[in-house]
Amino acid sequence: MSFLGKLFGSDKAASSLIDNVSKGIDALVYTDEEKAGDAAKSRSEARAMVIEWMKNTQGQNLARRLIALMVTAVWLLQYLVMQVLSVVSVWVQVETGAKMVQSAKIIGEFATSMNGAMMLILGFYFAAPHMGKIAESALSKFGGK
Repeated sequence: MSFLGKLFGSDKAASSLIDNVSKGIDALVYTDEEKAGDAAKSRSEARAMVIEWMKNTQGQNLARRLIALMVTAVWLLQYLVMQVLSVVSVWVQVETGAKMVQSAKIIGEFATSMNGAMMLILGFYFAAPHMGKIAESALSKFGGK
């Protein structure tokens, strides 16, 4: 009977045709609401992936912390030595002071080159949900861009 209804254009067949056409047109249009829903789903999946990765790598937490502390200690020591050399250079002889200032500048350049690593460490420990943006910025800093 359904075949005959379609063949002769019954109300049921017309309604079915309209429903199918409207579903097809709806599938062609990607609305802002659908985009927002997909973006929210994507962010949720990314967060779940980060949490799952952290669960699976918990045995490495001690190693990660040790590496983070070592990098942070070197970076901080460089800045502190640079500041001490700069301040002390004022109170010593001119030649010695000039050498201290020059040393402070060199140490400061090395400390600045580690800023990308520090951004990654701070981002990992304090801003994990935003890690993508931080990693892009830090990697461009490592690349000298």
